[in-house]
Amino acid sequence: MQFVLSTINLTNMNQDKIEGRNPVTEAIKSGREIDKILVSAKEGSIKKIVAMAKERRIVVQEVVRSKLDELSETGAHQGVIALVAAHNYASVEDILALAEQKGEKPFIIVLDEITDPHNLGSILRTANAVGAHGVIIPKRRSVGLSSIVAKTSAGALEYTPVARVSNLAQTIDMLKEKGVWFYATHQDAKQSYNEVKYDGGVGIVIGSEGNGISRIIAEKCDFLVSIPMKGEINSLNASVAAGVMMYEVLRQR
Repeated sequence: MQFVLSTINLTNMNQDKIEGRNPVTEAIKSGREIDKILVSAKEGSIKKIVAMAKERRIVVQEVVRSKLDELSETGAHQGVIALVAAHNYASVEDILALAEQKGEKPFIIVLDEITDPHNLGSILRTANAVGAHGVIIPKRRSVGLSSIVAKTSAGALEYTPVARVSNLAQTIDMLKEKGVWFYATHQDAKQSYNEVKYDGGVGIVIGSEGNGISRIIAEKCDFLVSIPMKGEINSLNASVAAGVMMYEVLRQR
């Protein structure tokens, strides 16, 4: 578990918060779903919190104390704040089980480092509308299930499972073994998104807002496709690109 000293984007910290050493310790012990723990120092009982978090594979980030002061709602954070999900996460197995229960081939949305909660919420809303069985996000460098995500999803978060995984590439490999084919939007792709068949198990991969899909994830995909662009702007918002792809899958199905 590495500590990274960085500035925190306060606009993305709209998750529920647990403040103080004892409350955070008990939250870890209880198995509460925790997105990230922010600490201002590695001293005293915070060392125990860090060790417990490491065992649970919870991301821990070291920040300057003034950032915790800004985030704190109680004024008594004692140098530690845990950011917790506004909704429980599902597992990848839950998503596959839902597809099986419905008698359908898996239809899964994979998001590669989406950091804007509005984008995630919008994608969840569309995923529910097209009948996707779930959404998969990575644990690191990705927005979690914050209150903004829940609100933007317009209730879809209650019905569409979201799984959070430690290794996105390994998860894709596992799903390939279960018959899922992966399709990613890529600006350099030669084939248009509507020129391929989505008639098996489908995984739609959408890259991050700023950098697009990462190289390692692109290499894992079976098809790289483009969305035609006729104007001066050469990229779409992540949630719009996801919507275009999802509705093509729905059309073909």
